[in-house]
Amino acid sequence: MEYKNGKDVLPPSLLKELQKYVCGEMVYVPKASDNRVPWGEASGTRKLLAERNREICRLYADGWTVAELESKFHLSVVSIRKIIGASRRQADCGEAHGACGAQEACDESGENEYEERARSYAYH
Repeated sequence: MEYKNGKDVLPPSLLKELQKYVCGEMVYVPKASDNRVPWGEASGTRKLLAERNREICRLYADGWTVAELESKFHLSVVSIRKIIGASRRQADCGEAHGACGAQEACDESGENEYEERARSYAYH
């Protein structure tokens, strides 16, 4: 963000109106909401985090423990559980599993592997 002098970029009538409210002060003018890019889109961070989260879920589905994932990804147990939980909440049985991208069938009770494993890691 760079400083611009109002008299160089604003029409005189608008400059005069602004001076009634903020004469001699610095003012930040945000982008219009229709020009804003969602967080992480421009830098690619959102995509990288989604890929990381899919990897966490895939490894978890392959049998890695939460402690192993915590160590590999340098995240807290709570963060790992949130990622796995969010993936399960986004998914329905028999369909692609949200962030995980893994598929598994539910048993007759409607429970799947993720729900069973989540109970085993429940907070104490």
